[in-house]
Amino acid sequence: MKIAVVGAGAIGGYLGARLALAGEDVTFIARGANLAALRASGIRLIEEDGSAHAVSSVRAVQSMAEAGPQDYVLLTLKAHQVGAVAADLPALFGAETALVTMQNGIPWWYFHRLVGPYEGRRVTAVDPDGAIAAHVDNDRVIGSVVYPASELIEPGVVKVIEGNRFSLGEPDNGKSARALRLSEALTRAGFKAPVSTDLRSEIWLKLWGNLTFNPVSALTHATLAQICRFPQTRALAEGMMREAQTVAEKLGVRFRISLDKRIAGAEAVGEHKTSMLQDVERGRALELDALLGSVVELARMTGTDTPRIDAIHACAALLAHTLDTQQGRLEIRPRDA
Repeated sequence: MKIAVVGAGAIGGYLGARLALAGEDVTFIARGANLAALRASGIRLIEEDGSAHAVSSVRAVQSMAEAGPQDYVLLTLKAHQVGAVAADLPALFGAETALVTMQNGIPWWYFHRLVGPYEGRRVTAVDPDGAIAAHVDNDRVIGSVVYPASELIEPGVVKVIEGNRFSLGEPDNGKSARALRLSEALTRAGFKAPVSTDLRSEIWLKLWGNLTFNPVSALTHATLAQICRFPQTRALAEGMMREAQTVAEKLGVRFRISLDKRIAGAEAVGEHKTSMLQDVERGRALELDALLGSVVELARMTGTDTPRIDAIHACAALLAHTLDTQQGRLEIRPRDA
């Protein structure tokens, strides 16, 4: 099976390395130091238990045209990076190629084949100029919810922090042959990869926490445990999550766990910095539109008042703008450091 991984970072590297070890024909689309490392010595995967695998049997190219048509394309870039590569993606497509979207938040194709009053709408927060919609036929899409945490610790070296589950799902909620084939390939590679018949509910369950804790942590520089244990921010988190739940339920989403249990799960992670806070500290672009801007858009679409979400979105958007225009980063350090 020919599989291209677009974005050979933490998640893409994890997936590609394991799939190559399982015998799949893997091509990484990469650039810069990461591309050079992959070409020179392949990819090295450090598992959660500390065991390491050197995978030399992978191909690494910079151009999607050089990679050519694939059976599956795993799109592992962050949501705000997809538009920039959209025009190049068709070079990877054959007649039956499936594009597997592995971004956090609400995907651009969310309303594709979703029966109801919003069917066919584009989520403009994640595809503002329509570049993705112009170059990707949504019928190619298989959705995914990414649960693992991993880290690209140096070019060509990925360390798994925890987790091995990637839920898959068709936009029409069916169990297609192509989704089942991909599930089987991922399972052979050591992943848990169920095919869901209600992937949108899984998307919202993960987003429920991300839309809340990521921007609040970016603004306060607090860990998950600190946010959940500080009374005012815990109350804020609860309020944001209730607003989001109202939006999602108007779109037919079912939440299978309670709000209290979702917050308890975040608190149990402990003194962990969210990915958005890490991006603030490293001066990287914030994954704000897919995690929060999209929810604001859906709230207006469904006629839902979301005052807490709107306020946090406004503050986080200004933070993102300031960091970008100043080419800066923010980090709290001890006074005597």
